[in-house]
Parts: sequence; C-alpha cells; structure tokens
Amino acid sequence: KLEGLKTIAVTTNGINLSRLLPRLKEAGLNAINISLDTLVPAKFEFIVRRKGTNLSSKATVLIPARMCLPYLQVNCVVMRGLNEDELLDFVDFTKDLPVDVRFIEYMPFDGKYSCSEILHGVE
Repeated sequence: KLEGLKTIAVTTNGINLSRLLPRLKEAGLNAINISLDTLVPAKFEFIVRRKGTNLSSKATVLIPARMCLPYLQVNCVVMRGLNEDELLDFVDFTKDLPVDVRFIEYMPFDGKYSCSEILHGVE
C-alpha cells in the first residue's frame, strides 16, 4: 500500500474477478467499476467475446458485493437493439445491493457506428 493513497480501483468485465478479487482486496483494492451491459447470459458471452465462461453476468456483481467492498459501481452502456429492454431489470437486480448503477451512452472510438445504434440519455 502506498502512503496517502485513499482509493485503489479497477474497472473490469468480471471474467476473472472471482479468481483475482481476494488477492486484489488483500493488496488494498477498495473500489470496483464493473462494465456490465446485460443480465442475459447469452448476450453476456457475446459482449465479452468469450463462450463458455460458466459465469453468469449477475455473478460479476454478486461476487464483489458479498466481499463487502466499500465502493462498487456497475456501468451499463445502453445500446439500441441489444439491451435497452433491460434497464428495469438492472434496477430490480441491484436495488437491494450495495451497488451504484450508471446507464451511460455508447461511445464509439473507431467512428464505425450507425446513429440508430446509439440510445441517447434524453431517450
């Protein structure tokens, strides 16, 4: 641990979280941002580009929540045609967990996107 450092955070899709979290917490990790765009297992595998992870998307949130980390946040990129129908499911799933959920807009970095894919915050 470094003197004066108050927060050690990581952003993850959760794939290796159950394996790495105990050591990370031991090293001083006290905040996690989980990128989780769906609660549907098949969509989760599609998004993280890994088949057969044997990890439910909900487990990526439940594992650190059960380890009582001081700060846990879920970032959900809302995309038209993929997950905009799950917003209330996210709220329902996390309402009794020590988790902040942020719904954020898709930000393409390669310039290759269609305006129809983006679901703007005002929507």
